[in-house]
This record gives sequence, structure tokens and C-alpha cells, in this order.
Amino acid sequence: MFFRRKQRDVPQLNTTSTADISFMLLVFFLVTSSMDTDKGLFRQLPPLDDEQQKEVDISRSNVMQIRLDGKDSLWIDHQTVSFAELQQQVESFVASRQTEHYVVGVQTDRASSYQAYFEMQNTIVAAFHALREKMALQRYGHHFSQCTPEEREVIIKRYPLRISEAKPTQEGGSQ
Repeated sequence: MFFRRKQRDVPQLNTTSTADISFMLLVFFLVTSSMDTDKGLFRQLPPLDDEQQKEVDISRSNVMQIRLDGKDSLWIDHQTVSFAELQQQVESFVASRQTEHYVVGVQTDRASSYQAYFEMQNTIVAAFHALREKMALQRYGHHFSQCTPEEREVIIKRYPLRISEAKPTQEGGSQ
């Protein structure tokens, strides 16, 4: 006699709460993970006044033209300079201007690298910080970071950060 096996049913898994658990894990990992942040330049734009901003004519002698070419070489007035020389030249240019209307003009090439661009921008900003630090030490006897808001306003009014960026060119090489 043959015995017939009784077929057994496999019990079903209850997956009702699987979607809830998956959603909770997703939220947990999104909240606890960190995202890589991109490099950027901190620039505070001037506030918009209710009145129209007036245009100011600036003489050529009050404009320092800095150019970064496609081979990441820095040029100031058709002469190549290093990043250390750039900071010194920006400091001496800004310090020698007693007028409130001066501009540091920047022009880049589309082929220049982001690393060179950021290094150039940071060098220019470092020159302004160095000038502000010197003025704070000479006038107030302490570092710029320790100045009161009124003292900072006087120093920033003397050395405002005026950087004008031209549209990038597409030359791809040196001048």
C-alpha cells in the first residue's frame, strides 16, 4: 500500500509592516548621513537701495586688471606674476589709493582650472584682509577680529572689497 503524502501549505509571511520599516530606515539614513559640500566663494552682495544706484566713472589708473589664462598663469597689466606676488601687488595697489573709487578687475579664461580660480580669488581676499588687519593694529591696537562693529565699519569703509569679474574669454592659452 502506498501512502499518499499530504501536501503541506507553506505559511505565508506577513509583509504588512515591511514598507513602514523600509521608510523608517530610509529616513534614518537620510537624517544621519552627511553630504559633501561643494567649494564656493563667500560674497556678500551690497544691499539694494530704494533709489537707483548711480554709475561712477573710474579712471584707468584706479583699476587693477588681473587675468587668469587657460594655462593657469596670472597676468597683471601684461606681466606674469605668481600668487605670492599677486597678494603683494593687490595690497600695494589698494593701499596707495586714497580715493574711494578703485576696482580690482578679474578676467578668466574658460580653460583655466577651478583650483587656480579659487586660489586667485582667495589671494585677492587675503590681500584685503591683510590691509584691514594692519589698519586695525595701527589705529586700534588690536586685531580686526576683536574690533567693535563701529571700528570694523571704519576699516571696511577705508578698504572695501571691490572685485569686478568680466565675462570669461575662450582663448585657451596665454596672452
